[in-house]
Amino acid sequence: MKTLIANTAALTALLCASVPACAGSHVFLVQNSGWMDPFYTDPASQYKPLVTELVIAATEPGDLMVLASFNQRLPGAPSPKALLSQKVSGAATRADVGAALASLQTAKKPGSSALADTDLGEAVSSAIGTALAGKPGLVWLFTNNRNSPNNDQATARRNREFYELIHQGGAITKALAFPLKMAVKGEHYRANGLMVYVFAVGEQGARELDRLLASGRIGAVITEPPARLKPLDRDTVRLVPRRVEDAPGVSFSMGPGGMLRADVDSSARTPAAKIGWNLENTIYPYTIASARIGARSVLAQQDRPIALASDKVGALAPGKSAPLASTMQLPVAQLPGKWSMQALGSAGSAYVMPGRIELQLTDQRLELSQAFRQRMEALFPGDPLPEIFTPPERIQGSLAVLPIEVRVHYGIGPLLALIAAGLALAGAAGAAALAYGRPRRTFLTVEDELRTVHTRAGVTQPIFDKAGNKVAQLKTTIFGHQLIDLREGAQVRLGR
Repeated sequence: MKTLIANTAALTALLCASVPACAGSHVFLVQNSGWMDPFYTDPASQYKPLVTELVIAATEPGDLMVLASFNQRLPGAPSPKALLSQKVSGAATRADVGAALASLQTAKKPGSSALADTDLGEAVSSAIGTALAGKPGLVWLFTNNRNSPNNDQATARRNREFYELIHQGGAITKALAFPLKMAVKGEHYRANGLMVYVFAVGEQGARELDRLLASGRIGAVITEPPARLKPLDRDTVRLVPRRVEDAPGVSFSMGPGGMLRADVDSSARTPAAKIGWNLENTIYPYTIASARIGARSVLAQQDRPIALASDKVGALAPGKSAPLASTMQLPVAQLPGKWSMQALGSAGSAYVMPGRIELQLTDQRLELSQAFRQRMEALFPGDPLPEIFTPPERIQGSLAVLPIEVRVHYGIGPLLALIAAGLALAGAAGAAALAYGRPRRTFLTVEDELRTVHTRAGVTQPIFDKAGNKVAQLKTTIFGHQLIDLREGAQVRLGR
């Protein structure tokens, strides 16, 4: 396939060899077919400046960046066509992108004055298969959303094919669309809006896109919220705790990155808590028309259902929330005791038990929100786009996972008591050792002769009479002295 010029593929291969899994690889596809003519000919058009600013916002120094124009591939007219391919280097890249776009104009068919047609699917497939060589990365697409290969007027059908590529293509793991207002007027056409797509290729590409969105750099250029195209079967809702009842010593809060924290006092023994949540729709621009919901918690290696006051949700618009009451089992029986090693090691801080809450939506029916539909009609009048923004019928459920940390707070009393006991034991052992090693002196009377004997604890020494015969042994302990192995008839006694 020769959709991008050879040096682009070569540079991609070279950078993939030096950058693990091609992290930070971007392909920017800029449409220049006939339908885009007013974006190029209107002196007030902000099309090229937008592309430049988004390239700079989306990339970081050291990233691989490929900038290409696209329309529809014909003999003698390759599409996409690389305009620039390099490693990103800050200000130099801004100047290079500006220079590459400055000379870009509306394309014409080879050997004809007719303006070029558009094939969105061809452009995206070529970017994934050739520029990225099937490796992880992000593909950005700037288009007026008129998909018309060979001047096909059935744009609704062509757009549907394009969306099938997005939803059914295994390479694309995440897809977002940014509808933007951009009124331009040309000699032949006029337009009110522009669509910017971003497609994450591979799981690593999806993580890179999430990180990029979280950084706020894209939001500084495009202030409109992204419309999600894929995935539509996970993370469609979010649980936010409102209050906790009937659980003394237990409180909930939200931590960084959406982490739910359950702070539990070590003395808490209430087996369940009534928790009031806000169930928020996070799948812009879709309204959850109806769905059945179920929930469970996985905490302290215990998998338990969460009892919900209602198992249904409906008419939940994007960004809106609905109250949801639940009863959740707490892992109080599995909490380490205050004298356990876990508790003593966490004294004065918190012992953390990670877990998760899973919210399952089934029989899910999504509808394009009316506000988004109206916005699309204003930006793309006469465009059938809102009708084909509908999720695939096979997506009738979704799973939302809320990570949770159970943080058990232990006082330092047991630890101090253990330290005090340890110190006392060490003191006693030291005193015993001192007593054990201290020189001892005792008196013996042997055949009416008073003797002074110097010894130590743990020593047993022989005792001899005046004739040099062994008559006994003196055994010394930390508790005193004792005569042992006393010979019959021997005149030996302790003391004077």
